[in-house]
Amino acid sequence: MSLLFEEIDSQPSPLGEISLRRRRIPALGERDIYEVKLGDEFLMSSMFVEAEEALSTLGLAACQGDDLEVVVGGLGLGYTAVAALKDERVDEMLVVDALDTVINWHKDEKVPLGKILNADSRHRYVHGSFFDLATDPATGFDPNRAGRRFDAILLDIDHSPTEYLNAANASFYTTENLALMAEQLKPNGVFAMWSQNLPEPDFERLLGTVFETVESHVVSFYNPFLSDESTNSVYVCKKGAR
Repeated sequence: MSLLFEEIDSQPSPLGEISLRRRRIPALGERDIYEVKLGDEFLMSSMFVEAEEALSTLGLAACQGDDLEVVVGGLGLGYTAVAALKDERVDEMLVVDALDTVINWHKDEKVPLGKILNADSRHRYVHGSFFDLATDPATGFDPNRAGRRFDAILLDIDHSPTEYLNAANASFYTTENLALMAEQLKPNGVFAMWSQNLPEPDFERLLGTVFETVESHVVSFYNPFLSDESTNSVYVCKKGAR
C-alpha cells in the first residue's frame, strides 16, 4: 500500500462493486482526499463539496419556520447531511440511501463525517431506495411513521436530471412521480436537487408542472486540476400553501 493511496473498503452492491479510497496529492498539501467509486466510475470526492453543501444551505434557506423535518436523499460522503445539521432549525433529519455499505461506512466512521453524523441525535439513517419511497406517499420515507410529511427533501443521487446513476432512476423525472414525492412535503415545503451540469431549461419546465416556484442556482468552485472554476447547479422548488 502506498502512503499516498489506500483502498479502505470494497463491497459488492446491486449496482456493482463500490469502493472507498483515501489518497493524498502532494501538490495539494497534506490533505486526505476521500473518493467513492462504483465499478470504474467515480461517484464522489471530498475534493469538491461546495455544491453538495449548497444543496442544504440553499434548500433550507427557502424553508419557513422552525422545528424543520428534513429528508436527504443520497448519503455519499455525508457533506449534504452535515451541512443540513448546521441549520439549528432542523429538528429531525432522515438520510436515505439504497446502499447499506455506504451507511455502514458512516456508522463505522470509516469516513471523516461519520463521527459528526453519529454524534447528532437529530439524524437517522434509512436504508432504502429514495426513488421507491418518494413515489409511495402512503408509506413514505419514515419506516416508523407511514405517510409522514416533511419541510424539505434534498436530493443528491443522480449526476443530473438526464444522467442517471442507475437507468431505472429515469422514471422518477416525470410530472406524475415528482407530484407523488411532493405529496410528502408540507404546505410551502421545499424540494431541492443537485446536478453536476448547468441548469437545464427542459427540467426547469418539468419542475414547474409540479411546484409553485422553481429557482436554479449555479455554484462555482475552484478546480485545481483545471486551474480554473468549475460549476454545478442546485434547483430549489417550493410547493404551494395548499
